[in-house]
Amino acid sequence: MIDSHAHLNDPHFDANLTEVAERANQAGVEGIINVGYDLESSHKAVALAEEYDWMWAVVGVHPHEARLVTPDTMAELERLARHPKVVAIGETGLDYYYDHSPREVQQQVFHQHLELAAKLNLPVVIHSRDAAQDTINIVKEHPDNRCVIHCYSGSLETAKIYLDLGHFISFTGSVTFKNAAKLREVAAAVPLERLMIETDCPYLSPEPMRGKPNEPAWIEYVAAKLAELHSISVDDLKAITAANARLFFNLK
Repeated sequence: MIDSHAHLNDPHFDANLTEVAERANQAGVEGIINVGYDLESSHKAVALAEEYDWMWAVVGVHPHEARLVTPDTMAELERLARHPKVVAIGETGLDYYYDHSPREVQQQVFHQHLELAAKLNLPVVIHSRDAAQDTINIVKEHPDNRCVIHCYSGSLETAKIYLDLGHFISFTGSVTFKNAAKLREVAAAVPLERLMIETDCPYLSPEPMRGKPNEPAWIEYVAAKLAELHSISVDDLKAITAANARLFFNLK
């Protein structure tokens, strides 16, 4: 399995990172993509990628922090993104649920991330919450970008738009939640060749681990649920999504 979106760069893991990494390996996780959400976490993701040969980094600023982005921020992200183990730009996008940054600022910074990714020929990891139409509109303005919509929580209609544009959809432990019937319908409809799995750890622990900090080893629960939804074996689901992640992120 490949955990296509993790945050082992989160301070939560400072005290037990070695143990978490060992449990991931024992569970069959062969790769982890650690995703930045500000400059500090992006630097940390790169450091982890240097320390572990089976980890890679994504660098960017989450829409919550968009108000803090300056030209110097983007210049530093570009410098980081040229590291050989940085495989994408993100996570970037729009979050209108919390509105921690003004919406127009989020949109501006989203454009800047997409432009940087195109400049460096890197894919983009997109966060979108309660901002489906604006996210789609901006993505359409950048047709050369390759994107994955991480932690997908939108409608089937929105997913089909992304799929028609050639992008990928990634699901977290939320697909296992008891009240997530509609999300499971979406997950079942996403073609296997466009599907990725992730933990978004330490968030969104799957059933039956709800209430505990999430970790990459528990991606197996996401794989099992998606295999059930697609009526294939768990081993096949793991292999397909791992191949998709290797292709999307151009993993070496």
